Amino acid sequence: MDTLSFKTVSASEKIVKRAWYVVDAENQVVGRLASRIAHILRGKNKPYYTPHFDTGDYVIVLNADKVRFTGNKTSEKQYVRYTGYPGGQRFASPKQLFARDKSERILEHAIGKMLPKTKLGKAQIKKLFVYAGTEHPHAAQKPVSVNLLNK
Repeated sequence: MDTLSFKTVSASEKIVKRAWYVVDAENQVVGRLASRIAHILRGKNKPYYTPHFDTGDYVIVLNADKVRFTGNKTSEKQYVRYTGYPGGQRFASPKQLFARDKSERILEHAIGKMLPKTKLGKAQIKKLFVYAGTEHPHAAQKPVSVNLLNK
């Protein structure tokens, strides 16, 4: 057996082909949807995935205001943020974020936590576009609709 015939191909800008996908988030569970979207953003759905290189695709999420939580997470889960001032720690439940029209932040937060906390992760999260309604301004990129429910 010729051992030199097996070579590991590391991804580079020459071989990476980035696609655009549209995901409908209506009636989908937040965590399951976020993990599948993070999988695409990282590029793990491609045969030439390389952990240290950004091989991911662009993802457009529609109907982010219609996602759902299982159990009592809508009222019991707490999102924590800090304003930067003394005593500025703020808490919000998903129910409060939906009431304030901040439903996009729920998915962005869930997906962002599933990506690397490095420069690579910051580059990958920039390829995520989340919209509360059904309209998006990315029609020129000809995105392909993807059903992540069946995976």
